[in-house]
Amino acid sequence: MSIHVKICGITDAETANIAAKAGARWLGFVFFEASPRDVSLQNAMKMRPRLPSSVERVGVFVDAPFSRIEAAVDALDLDYVQLHGLEYPSDAKRIRDQLGVSVIKAYGIREENDLDQAAQFDDVTDLSLYDAKPPRGAKLPGGNAISFPWRIMQTRSISKPWLLAGGLTSVNLQEAIEASGAAAVDISSGVESAPGVKSHEKIQEFLNAAKAIT
Repeated sequence: MSIHVKICGITDAETANIAAKAGARWLGFVFFEASPRDVSLQNAMKMRPRLPSSVERVGVFVDAPFSRIEAAVDALDLDYVQLHGLEYPSDAKRIRDQLGVSVIKAYGIREENDLDQAAQFDDVTDLSLYDAKPPRGAKLPGGNAISFPWRIMQTRSISKPWLLAGGLTSVNLQEAIEASGAAAVDISSGVESAPGVKSHEKIQEFLNAAKAIT
């Protein structure tokens, strides 16, 4: 597949296996109680034995204490920790150094200047994720089914590997890739039938669309 895909907000092993079989590179698990996609530590431990071993696992956190992140890494044997809140570079460094996982930092984007946020994290993260900045009053930092002007991504030279997120679907994926130049994408609400309810058909459709991009 020329475009790497992260299916985020997975809450059950069946969906995880379907996404892996369809070609996802990463599976995202949200540890944030305000999200309809939240996975408890107890459910994570139950799910772990049934998860595919061939796909990298990403835990998504929003301003979570280190102890909770550490517990989730152990519960789900995470490969990555994704920070989707107002964390500091020192938080990312501590997670990477002490837990031995790779770190993704997510940035909310609305206009070109928002891309400047990434510079301070470049030395302490492994991947960047550029998502649409949530609308005012939103309870979630991501998964809001909105996008930002994708062309913004081509106004800067970005050296660190990155993923595009926000409002993606199988219908607009080609346009998003052409406009942004992304080589990897993250999708959550775009493959759901309702908030927090993944559609296996939409997952398959999205991954098929990604495979068709050359």
